[in-house]
Amino acid sequence: MNKSYTKAERTRNFIIESTSVVFNKKGYAGTSLSDLTKATGLTKGSIYGNFENKEEVAVAVFDYNCSRVAHLTSLEVNRATTCYDKLMAYVRVYRTIISETMNRGGCPVLNTATEADDTNGLLRKRAANAVLTWESDLTAIIKKGIEKSEFKTNADPRKIALSMIALIEGGIMISKVTGDVTSMDLILNTVETLIDQIER
Repeated sequence: MNKSYTKAERTRNFIIESTSVVFNKKGYAGTSLSDLTKATGLTKGSIYGNFENKEEVAVAVFDYNCSRVAHLTSLEVNRATTCYDKLMAYVRVYRTIISETMNRGGCPVLNTATEADDTNGLLRKRAANAVLTWESDLTAIIKKGIEKSEFKTNADPRKIALSMIALIEGGIMISKVTGDVTSMDLILNTVETLIDQIER
């Protein structure tokens, strides 16, 4: 790897990290070029010398914001030894990060899905893929739990997975709108109950 490539990558990463909260709070449409230059301390030329346009920055930022939560969740899930505990790992992670999530403007998937509904196909697709990946991961855990006789045979893996996602995303939305993170705690209690109900 040559030096110029390493420097370019460092600059790109700096721009992504520096603008991650701005995009998450203001959205794609609400984030201006001056917001980007203010957040990074770089000139317009420096930013667009590393990214083709604002949309490319927004997509990179979305991926970065999602990867932060995905990384924390992955660590917890991989530490868990049972399928039951792997599902509960999601509850533990979101209990831990809810305050930080609010400070960063909420959930990037929810924010992007809402804003980019019909206005930005690329960002909407990114948000859809994030949800589908999450659903797939949860469904796989539940199916494995049924196979290992941890969960009831009549448990519906996709239904449980989608319900968990809807509850968690809804909890983040309610907490953000009301400014009350205790709402998330109550909703995560419901997620725990949902998981308990399918345990053998």
